[in-house]
Amino acid sequence: MFRTALRNVLAHKARLLMTVLAVMLGVAFVSGTLVFTDTLSQAFRNQSAKSYDDVAVAVTMYPRPEEAAKTPGLSQAVLDKVAKLDGVSSVTGRVDGFAGVPDKNGKLIGVGWSNKGTNFAPGADGKDRAYDFAQGAGPLQDGQIALDKESAAKGGYKVGDTVRVATNGPVKEYTLSGIFTTEDGAVQAGGSLVLFDNSVAQKQYVKQGFYRDAIVVAKPGTDADKLLDEVLKVVPKAATAQTGQALADQQAKDIEAGLGALKQVLLGFAGIALFVGVFLIANTFTMLVAQRTRELALMRAVGASRKQITRSVLVEAGLVGLVASVVGYVLGIGLAVGLRSGMNAFDLKVPGGPLVLGSTPVIAALAVGILITTFAAWLPGRRAAKIPPVAAMSSVHAAATTKSLVVRNSIGALITALGAVLIVLGAGKGGEDGRMFIAGGAFTTLIGVIVLIPLLSRPVIALIRPLFVGLFGVSGKLAGLNAVRNPRRTGATASALAIGLTLVTGLTVLGTTVGTALDKMTTDQIRADYMVTMASGGGMNQDALAAIEKAPGAVAVSPQMAGWFTLKGKDVSASGVTPGDVERLIKLDTVRGSLGSLGEGKIAVADKTATKQGWKVGDTLPVEYGDKQKGKLTVGAIFKDSEFVSPVLIDAKTITAHEQETYIPQIFVSMDGGASAANDKALAKAMGDNPAIKVMDQKDIRDEFGGQINMLLNIMYGLLAMALIIAILGVVNTLAMSVFERQQEIGMLRAIGLDRRRVKRMVRLEAVVISLFGAVVGIGLGSFLGWAIGETFKSSLPGYALVLPWDRIGIFLVLAGLVGVLASLWPARSAAKLNMLTAIKTE
Repeated sequence: MFRTALRNVLAHKARLLMTVLAVMLGVAFVSGTLVFTDTLSQAFRNQSAKSYDDVAVAVTMYPRPEEAAKTPGLSQAVLDKVAKLDGVSSVTGRVDGFAGVPDKNGKLIGVGWSNKGTNFAPGADGKDRAYDFAQGAGPLQDGQIALDKESAAKGGYKVGDTVRVATNGPVKEYTLSGIFTTEDGAVQAGGSLVLFDNSVAQKQYVKQGFYRDAIVVAKPGTDADKLLDEVLKVVPKAATAQTGQALADQQAKDIEAGLGALKQVLLGFAGIALFVGVFLIANTFTMLVAQRTRELALMRAVGASRKQITRSVLVEAGLVGLVASVVGYVLGIGLAVGLRSGMNAFDLKVPGGPLVLGSTPVIAALAVGILITTFAAWLPGRRAAKIPPVAAMSSVHAAATTKSLVVRNSIGALITALGAVLIVLGAGKGGEDGRMFIAGGAFTTLIGVIVLIPLLSRPVIALIRPLFVGLFGVSGKLAGLNAVRNPRRTGATASALAIGLTLVTGLTVLGTTVGTALDKMTTDQIRADYMVTMASGGGMNQDALAAIEKAPGAVAVSPQMAGWFTLKGKDVSASGVTPGDVERLIKLDTVRGSLGSLGEGKIAVADKTATKQGWKVGDTLPVEYGDKQKGKLTVGAIFKDSEFVSPVLIDAKTITAHEQETYIPQIFVSMDGGASAANDKALAKAMGDNPAIKVMDQKDIRDEFGGQINMLLNIMYGLLAMALIIAILGVVNTLAMSVFERQQEIGMLRAIGLDRRRVKRMVRLEAVVISLFGAVVGIGLGSFLGWAIGETFKSSLPGYALVLPWDRIGIFLVLAGLVGVLASLWPARSAAKLNMLTAIKTE
């Protein structure tokens, strides 16, 4: 039987090609993901280990706000004590924070979140061990900086040039003293690194004379663990310390965790692609079994048992899976190399290192390819074994019995109904629990629809058949009839496309609905002409607020300043705003009291928070501020919850009176004359044309939210592309094998007057009908899922209402039709080239 299986595989190479391609693509996705993440993990681990090669102990201190006023970090005195410990060779203090550099056109180099500034900390030899200078030297004066080599190249800077540096306030100018190379993670992530003079960096990021981190280098032969114990005795209790090895190990774990999430996402989409491929494989072997019915019957007649027949089909599938796995693994290696190069092309640099080819990707490739293929071929093999020899010899095509169809349809209807009930229950329940119900219901419904889809094919295709008959005549009529001739085959082919479009449509409906709600929320709630933020996503300082308040034409300015106080032992977050201006900039509907009371030192509280805490207008709250000073705050107003302000509002002056450093994520501004090019320039000039600060009008704010959603959708579309490609291969495969089966029929049609052009059109239209059928099912199910998921969080998104993106749905239908046309090119050409007389004689 093994020889028979091998012979059959070799005899049907062309017909098994699409199956090999489908499995190969799925395996390539899996193995490529594993090789890519293994390579990334190893490269980052090596970089991390290299960074801590000479580090015996690393000390970090980020004190609580109430402690920061007195001791904001590690003092020089503490570092001096550490340096005197036995076994210590040197101690280097570090501070860091955001710093960005523009290119010659004023555009920020790198992405905001990975642009960093730190201190130049030379040792006794005048060198900083963390940086190798290619040109010039490190900054040793207030007006000097050094810049990493790649950022200097991007900005066109050379030693001696004047460089504008953006921080969380107005831009300042420095002289470039040197250009260096480094293994720093910020630069490796595609950002920039600015080195300041030590005292300048301390003033900028902490306080003169203090550091956030200290790197301890030990003398040869010193035990790091014992040195750690000694270091902990002399550093403040608020500081944490680890050995360099422990820190490297922790970073390695963090890298694994981060890449593990990426791996799971990619493998999830690979699983979807393989799930779609199951239908192609099952369809292929079902058709092969049907075409070899007499051959299998003869084998039964000469003594082959049912188990041997099933085993023969599974061996064929296993051989196909083996070939596809090997080729897919090789293709996966190429995919991993391509992904790594792609990251570098987008300035997301990956540390150098060899490609990691471990045993896991090889085992996974073989296991996935062979198991998926044999699993998909099991049902066709079981059906082949059930065909009685006499019945098989009397009929090439054994039709499914009425009983089997009734059983299948009944089971499919029950499963679909159960899944739909779970989805509706999840939509009603809402929250995380509701989404779990929907996830289970979605999978159940998808399985039910797949089982039920042959029954759905007749009514759905009947709806679009008149259109094809009216437009294409006989070819359209024949295409419609052929599409429903074998509902199981049509259903299996359409299922692959339906699964892909279910996910695509669901994501699109959800993304469009959320985007519309955010757009409406922005329009309804933001009255300001501009919102000013940092490109890094960080906060601005008091200097930035003061500069904007002095901008020509500014008529109302309010920050959303991060603040907090303690009430009954619990920390309460608050937003510092400008009384009198905030209500002109953000729509705040007062429920009770008056927002004008903010100017009297009172607070305003959101409705839900007030209800939860039991606060009423006039209540006096005993509080303790971050600097340990005690006070009393009176509730002066209660307002409806807003997405753009904190639940507790307080006069910004109250926060600045108790906070040494302020953190301002957003500043809202209204200008005389509204948003205009002139006012854009006025605000930018007030901030010193700081490239790290974004000045956004209302359209920019809406685009900011919409852009994030569109980017996420495009990533999802790209990841789902593999599943859609496999679905296309399924349509090609079904049509090609269908043409082979219907050679005699096509010959007869040619004999009675159907020319080659109309034969081609018939096959093309059949492909279009099948593709549109799958698209209609997928779009319907995807829209249902998009609605259900949206219902789970609509309470947290004001103005949420389901939006069906008819334009994109129309595009999906057009693309589905185009997929049918493209998939039919080869089968249609093969059908048209059939010799009329030879085809008629074919059995």
